[in-house]
Amino acid sequence: MTTPDNPTLRVVVADDQAAVREGLVTLLDLLPDIAVVGAAADGDQAFSLVEQHAPDVVLMDLRMPGVDGIEATRRIHDHHPATKIVVLTTYSDDTSILDALRAGALGYLTKDAGRDRIAQAIHTVAAGQAVLDPTVHARLLAAAAHPPDTPPSTPPDGLTTRETEVLTQLAAGHSNTEIARQLFVSETTIKTHINHIYAKIGAADRAQAVRYAYRHHLTQPYPIRLLPGNAVAGPRRDTLRGPSGRTTRQQHQPRAGRSRSGRRWAAGGRRGDPRGRRRSRRRWGAPGRGRRGRRRVRRSAG
Repeated sequence: MTTPDNPTLRVVVADDQAAVREGLVTLLDLLPDIAVVGAAADGDQAFSLVEQHAPDVVLMDLRMPGVDGIEATRRIHDHHPATKIVVLTTYSDDTSILDALRAGALGYLTKDAGRDRIAQAIHTVAAGQAVLDPTVHARLLAAAAHPPDTPPSTPPDGLTTRETEVLTQLAAGHSNTEIARQLFVSETTIKTHINHIYAKIGAADRAQAVRYAYRHHLTQPYPIRLLPGNAVAGPRRDTLRGPSGRTTRQQHQPRAGRSRSGRRWAAGGRRGDPRGRRRSRRRWGAPGRGRRGRRRVRRSAG
């Protein structure tokens, strides 16, 4: 940590993009009163470097594989409250800002900030004061004017309405086949939507996409659409809506019919009554009547 004898601020840089991470390290090393003591590619490495070096400030990205910036900020704030955190990210949506500040970040900047602005933010948070990018500050004031937990009027990060529906169903635990049936599209179309969602939100797998959906309040289920005949558009075709509103499986009731012997069998009984089969064999297998009878007669005669 910084001491009166050594006023240089010790900084850890955390960013999953190697070019951005190395560029920030080079930029900060040019400043006389800032020393970079470590660089991390994800939130887990950032937390380990904080435990190892006890820096004054962490320059934290939000979207990183594994442990993201929000979770890393929360861990550092809980276990090392003396280390201050400045978020430096390309995302300035309301949810990302509020989640970072709630996790314990004292500063929030976007990546279009210049070197002087970043250096000023590091010194400001090291002194225990908050610092926000002007754009972030304006969005924060606008978000505070709306009721809490109000879903955003437009999907975040450029998601389309259909992609938002797919992400909501994905967060509910549905498979690609189930989502395709509920939205009345092909499974290939759902896979294409999911690939677009991953690219737009920076997710590497399904788990990160689900975490993103919960963070942005995109987990409210869409109403289930019913097929003709009151059947639910779901993974099973024999699913019905009962009088109580619960889903029940369709019971396949047996119907009356005829066995091979020509005798009728009642509904609920077993197809091909054994009694009918025995009578049929006696009738067609008796000597002198039918093919089998003639064959038996010939064999006995020989």
